[in-house]
Amino acid sequence: MIRAIGRLALAALTLGALAGAQAADPWPNKPITLIVPFPAGGGTDAFARPLSTQLSKQLGKSIVIDNRGGAGGTLGASVAAKAAPDGYTFFMGAAHHAIAPSLYPKLDYDIEKSFIPLLLVANPPQVIVINPSKVPVNDLRGLIDYAKKNPKAMNYGSAGNGSAHHLAGEQFKMLTGAPITHVPYRGAGPALTDLITGQIEMMFDGLGSSSQHIKGGKIKALAVASTKRSAAFPDVPTAAEAGVPNYVVSTWYGLWAPAGTPKDIVDKMTSEVQKAMASEELKTTWANNGSEVPSLTGAAFGKFVSSEIRRWGDLVRTSGAKLD
Repeated sequence: MIRAIGRLALAALTLGALAGAQAADPWPNKPITLIVPFPAGGGTDAFARPLSTQLSKQLGKSIVIDNRGGAGGTLGASVAAKAAPDGYTFFMGAAHHAIAPSLYPKLDYDIEKSFIPLLLVANPPQVIVINPSKVPVNDLRGLIDYAKKNPKAMNYGSAGNGSAHHLAGEQFKMLTGAPITHVPYRGAGPALTDLITGQIEMMFDGLGSSSQHIKGGKIKALAVASTKRSAAFPDVPTAAEAGVPNYVVSTWYGLWAPAGTPKDIVDKMTSEVQKAMASEELKTTWANNGSEVPSLTGAAFGKFVSSEIRRWGDLVRTSGAKLD
């Protein structure tokens, strides 16, 4: 009996030690999910996928992309906000999520309260692109004149209602008087497909998703919506150079964790993402996608998002933009 009790006690101690060792396993000890709130092929994907590949190498665990498109990125954000804050779910959002509070009055999450801001991942300018077989122009002034002469012929696609693509188009209309019609999609990827095949005439897109199609000659870039030309496309003028001053729009992308995620995991993930973006592979990818490597992290990134919410809110009110 005494021997049996001793064996049981030893087994209990062994199990306890194993459980303690498992509990002490360093993060991460299983695959991590990165929620991307748009379909594959859009600007968010253009940065999320190479980043996840590099992070997988660094962490030794898979980073699984979960594309959850719909409602201008708000459906995916809602899913991410409700995820367990255990360090195994992160959210790759965009400028669209700073616009959404002004256009979607019944959001079931708050981008400033439901998440912890980690860092700004990329900040490429938007580019005005056309299908050259559908729109016979060579520059931005020609586009504006063509739209005014053909007021029912110009449709622009966006990543969805309330996306930066949508508001960029509304701002362009306000500045130029060009009569163009908004056509919302479930993401920039599907919109680009329709632009390439001629189902729509133009887009206001982030360089991250348009760059490969511009280089391939499938679509034509008329101007970048930035204060300086893109190093990736030095021959494409800025909107100001092309005749539309004060037209500056970027489609930035950032990383968040669900509120309640432990600080040590947030800090570790932030550090790993910074390390990944400093790699030669990702610096090259970022440059090809028209973005520099940003350095905005933590609370500073959170303040940037808050300022973007106010900025886009002012534009929504001024332009009168509504959900289509």
